[in-house]
Amino acid sequence: MTGAVLDREQLGHLRHWDNLSRQWPNDWSLMQGKGTSQDDFGGYRFQLAYMVYGLALTHRHRLPAAPGLFAPTMQRLIEKLLLPEVWLYWRDVSRGGAVFNAHLVDQLHEEWDPVVRDNIMYSAYVQSCALLHDHLFADDRYAAPGALTFRHWSFFWGGGEKRFSYDRDSLTEHLYWQMVENGYLGVACEPNCVFQICNQPAILGFRLHDLIHGGSRADEVIAGYEKAWADFGRLDENGHYAMMVLEDSRAVRPNEAPSPWVDAWCGALMTMWNREFVHRHYPRQVAAFLVPGDVTGADGTLSVRSAPVREVMGQTLVTDTCDTGWVAAWASEMGDRDTLDRLLAHADRRMNPTWRDAGLYYPRHDTPTDDRGRRTDIEPMSGNVLLGYARLNVPDGLWGLYQQPWGPEHHAQPALVEVDRDVEVSRAEVVDGVLHARLRRETAVPGDGRVVLGRLPDGARVRLGGVEVSAPDGVLTVPDGPAVDVVAAP
Repeated sequence: MTGAVLDREQLGHLRHWDNLSRQWPNDWSLMQGKGTSQDDFGGYRFQLAYMVYGLALTHRHRLPAAPGLFAPTMQRLIEKLLLPEVWLYWRDVSRGGAVFNAHLVDQLHEEWDPVVRDNIMYSAYVQSCALLHDHLFADDRYAAPGALTFRHWSFFWGGGEKRFSYDRDSLTEHLYWQMVENGYLGVACEPNCVFQICNQPAILGFRLHDLIHGGSRADEVIAGYEKAWADFGRLDENGHYAMMVLEDSRAVRPNEAPSPWVDAWCGALMTMWNREFVHRHYPRQVAAFLVPGDVTGADGTLSVRSAPVREVMGQTLVTDTCDTGWVAAWASEMGDRDTLDRLLAHADRRMNPTWRDAGLYYPRHDTPTDDRGRRTDIEPMSGNVLLGYARLNVPDGLWGLYQQPWGPEHHAQPALVEVDRDVEVSRAEVVDGVLHARLRRETAVPGDGRVVLGRLPDGARVRLGGVEVSAPDGVLTVPDGPAVDVVAAP
């Protein structure tokens, strides 16, 4: 991506993620979806984790010389990921009573520790987000004992404090042995339910752990996973990703209907280690879900056709499918630029793109269509996170993060090591030993307009807007006005 500059919309998504990361603890403004109790696929844990993933992809592929822009935001999001409001659903879900584990309720019990058993739909995100941070920034922040601690205490109920202490390494070790004990089939999300999707982030975590510590656990887990799933087949009889396997019966649940989020989410993640397989099946799979954004097909936009709403146990299921966002994220990873552009065009025309404190998002809207039958509903997971993720990702973005990691030499190169909140960074890279950045002061948010250039060679010369300037200790103040180029050369 040499010489590439982020556009206004991409910068707006980064700003929105930063704004959300700065909200007060338990202020979940703009993030609450239709579901209750954080049970479903639009829960806070997924929004927070995929903001971290989106930041990681943007740093790796688009702004590699701006660690000071990304690290603080990722840290704030991980801090929120550990809050009880994010994981307390597990106290109830762990007891079972759902369709696929109701017969096990006499064997299950209320579990407060959100990572000790099952719940890979949370534990793997904590693991992989912490490891993404420490790998990308050559940092051991989350290796410290207790760095990933889950705690809850209420004055009003529950007795003494519940506290469960982990770190990136102890959590990875724990998840690894859960995988081994289950024959590498994977770890369950809800009790008895082993989803293909939710085990992919753990594989990413094992790969990052290998990169930091050495070893080949990721390869071992993938080999075991391939062998275990060979008995079931990754795809169902209709060519869509099998949704899950039930632990006790070993029965496979297909992608019924089918649901776009199952194929899109699984494909977008599995590509990191199984690229050829995912790409081979993508064209036929995605074609089943795409429809003209306008019923006449005249404007060239695309939208996503969701599966019909399900009736379960006599109840109408109320949940955020996140279909629009996941198909966009999938298309971005596949390099399907035409589909991605047409999905984003539909969102920009009919899903109310909104600017707030210089950040861009698509606010929640529950009405399925407008009066002409054009899809208008969107949930916070897509509107806050996944459409931005798709816009910022590059073809094979997650694959590149997994297969082509940075080496130690990257962390010795010049970089923006500190970036004030009000500084917008649209370019940050090192080309032939020269640091290039494009910066703008954003007046809609507070800040002092300060950046710090770090790891500069002795005698480096700094130019701001083409004029050589003094930068004592690497400190620069970005002037008001249009974006300005910074060059730091030996």
